Amino acid sequence: MTIKVSIATFNLMSLDDRPDRSPSLDERIPVLRPQLIRLDADILCLQEICAQHERNGRPRLEALDRLLEGTPYESFNRASTVDRDGNYLSHHNLVILSRFDIMEQHQYQHEYAPSPSYKKVTALPEELEAREISWERPILHAKVRLPNGAVLDVINLHLKSRRPTNIQGHKLSERTWKTAFGWAEGVFISSMKRIGQALETRILIDNLFDDNRCALIAVCGDFNEEFDEVSIEAIRGDVENTGNMDLAMRVMVPTERNIPEPARYSLLHNGKGKMLDHILVSRTMLAFFKGSEVHNELLHDESIVFAPKIFYPESDHAPVIARFELPESDIRWSTTTSVLRRERGRDKSHRSRYK
Repeated sequence: MTIKVSIATFNLMSLDDRPDRSPSLDERIPVLRPQLIRLDADILCLQEICAQHERNGRPRLEALDRLLEGTPYESFNRASTVDRDGNYLSHHNLVILSRFDIMEQHQYQHEYAPSPSYKKVTALPEELEAREISWERPILHAKVRLPNGAVLDVINLHLKSRRPTNIQGHKLSERTWKTAFGWAEGVFISSMKRIGQALETRILIDNLFDDNRCALIAVCGDFNEEFDEVSIEAIRGDVENTGNMDLAMRVMVPTERNIPEPARYSLLHNGKGKMLDHILVSRTMLAFFKGSEVHNELLHDESIVFAPKIFYPESDHAPVIARFELPESDIRWSTTTSVLRRERGRDKSHRSRYK
């Protein structure tokens, strides 16, 4: 007997219920809810969830609650990002929904990777000293207890977009730049933020492997890069990059690589499909991998330059799901000469790695 576990990620693109927003939440729910139901996920990582502020009250994720009404996710356990006061963030909250028990939840922002200092070289007026470069979105981490007693570490990410950071004195309007070199420096700073988030994520992953070299780990979310670009390479930790076979058990594997390339995209940009949303898993988790899907049949391309702006109720990202089948009973793992062996409890001298 096996236990089926499905893990999905979906950027809902600024899920909010502001009265001035078009399309409205009432218009978005009939489109988004069937997408969530189709996923039928046991663990669902969501990005870009906005909080709603009640008068004289604490922020709530009311728009998300309304979207989940009448779906299985309505009763799921939940982890979410919060600010220093324990309140939901105004924008871009990360949320993990789980059919299974969430034992712990944590979030990280500059805990493992302090803000780098940088002095803009093209700013007008000129910057006189370096300033800290901070990434706006934290990392969300939940420890999930699976039905067979194993613990799955779920990490939800939303890395900095490719949109350039503002460089004072170099913009004519919100999306129009006065100079190409100002735009280039804005892109550089955004890349620095994205790679900084990736570095912090990789340090977190290695800490989990320090505790358990056979850890079950899934890193999900909107990475704003394809799997062979720098930030994701930093998170993957491929042996080809480290040159160290002793780190082979720490490699994170993109699950979408089993999808045929013509269908392997989660966003359309200028008519070209790009795979920006990913589910990366540890080698131990990969042992139970059965397949993945990208539900991209109805994607719209919102990036066409000079085209009339249309606000679609769908997200501009497609949901991604990966499916696994784990054994009903615990499995013992041991390592000898850097090779992983699977044992079904025959050798009592090896302590279970799952707790």
